[in-house]
Amino acid sequence: MTNSPNLLLLFTDQQRADTIAALGNPFIRTPVLDRLVHQGTAFTRAYTPSPVCVSARCSLVTGLPPHVTGCVDNQPTCRNWPSFMQRLSARGYQNHGVGKMHFVPDPRNLWGFESRDLSEEGEGRVGWDDYHRFLDDQGAAHVQAAHGLRGEFYYIPQPSQLPAPLHHSAWVVDRSIEFLRRRDRRRPFFLWSSFIKPHPPFESPAPWHKLYRTPEMPEPLRFTGQEGLHTYWNRVQNRYKYCDGGYNDRLARTIRAAYYAAISFIDYQIGRLLEALGDEVNNTLIVFTSDHGELLGDYGCYGKRCMLDAAARVPLIACGPREMMPPGLRVDEPTSLLDLWPTFLDAAGDPEARPSEEGASLMDVAQGRCPRRTVYSQFQQAGNALYMAATRTQKYIYSAPDQRQWYFDLRNDPYETRDLSENPQFMEPARRMRADLVRRYEQAGDTRAVERGDWRLYPKRELPPGHDAGLLFQDAPDLQQRIDALGPYARPVTISDELAYRLFT
Repeated sequence: MTNSPNLLLLFTDQQRADTIAALGNPFIRTPVLDRLVHQGTAFTRAYTPSPVCVSARCSLVTGLPPHVTGCVDNQPTCRNWPSFMQRLSARGYQNHGVGKMHFVPDPRNLWGFESRDLSEEGEGRVGWDDYHRFLDDQGAAHVQAAHGLRGEFYYIPQPSQLPAPLHHSAWVVDRSIEFLRRRDRRRPFFLWSSFIKPHPPFESPAPWHKLYRTPEMPEPLRFTGQEGLHTYWNRVQNRYKYCDGGYNDRLARTIRAAYYAAISFIDYQIGRLLEALGDEVNNTLIVFTSDHGELLGDYGCYGKRCMLDAAARVPLIACGPREMMPPGLRVDEPTSLLDLWPTFLDAAGDPEARPSEEGASLMDVAQGRCPRRTVYSQFQQAGNALYMAATRTQKYIYSAPDQRQWYFDLRNDPYETRDLSENPQFMEPARRMRADLVRRYEQAGDTRAVERGDWRLYPKRELPPGHDAGLLFQDAPDLQQRIDALGPYARPVTISDELAYRLFT
């Protein structure tokens, strides 16, 4: 086992595919990720199997698509399925995880890790969380929202309440370096360093929070007719994220600046980790990716839960021993997070370990042994479901709550601005992709998705009436107690419009 390569998974949260300078983004600075691009292989059409945190990670860990595991949203994960970490452990690997794993409902679950440094997102103090205990030890117990303010502030750019050395992105790398320092050098290791950012709230420590300025940022992709690409879930997200009350160009560009700052801060931290690897980097397969993307104002939308590339595509770079990953290669054959299980086990000398036929080793994809691939994605199920199939040149989407499909010619419309599903010239390729996707669920026996050779029909869904219906509050459990402690300030006071005018003018 001493000749087996080490494995390092660098994992961000909600990072879209077009956020790496070396892969074509002229506005962002990512020198460390750029180095991985130049020294390794970049898979430029990588997709998430599910554009939301928990189900994406469940599929990554099990190597199985959401319709098989049953985990299709932020819901309890499929703990009965074996993980690739368990398989690596059986081959002698020392497995350690740092940071956000989103193993719901048991955040302590090891699921094949030998050890973990626990931390999860959210507002408020969490008793079992190693990161918050670290903050307590550093005299920062007073910080009530270490990852940023949520709820109404979710998409409001904000500075971190912590200095750079105490920020979660720095802590992930500190703990990862500590693992490298104390690990058992008689065994190869698998280390999963998992960041919470750039997931909202979009916050970074000073001075990183001013690394990018609003006037420098490009405007989001917006165009006439964009609402025709919105699904039910786009409308739901815009509502509960407080982003459907009108469009503010300056705010949209400020949000992008804050988002890019969080990514650049992570890039810097990854540089520290790679430096700590030292000469061992030559015998380490490094994979960098994310669970899903972020619409970031494109199409007038925010969040994930969407099959357009901004939300469904992720960065994917593999860098390691030259015989595994050719340096400087860019591969546009579609890939998926389902490919990570067979990739890691292939590197560990167990190439037959493939829990799903849909997953393939990235080594095989890079060598051209997996041509003409179709990859898939799913969010929710039954009457709430979104489905996607994508090849190198085309994409098909079906939304059950909208009873509607979309088809995109990615070769001529890479930014997905024109739905061609009803265009006579494209109805046949759209029909073939629809039939392929329906057949996939028929073969799995998923009667919630399909019936009688087509999509199963469900009632159309709309947002509830009322301008404020569906708004989301993500408060710390003890928030109301702290508000009650304010005494008379906690009790709402109703005054007349006339009195208000006299008071405030």
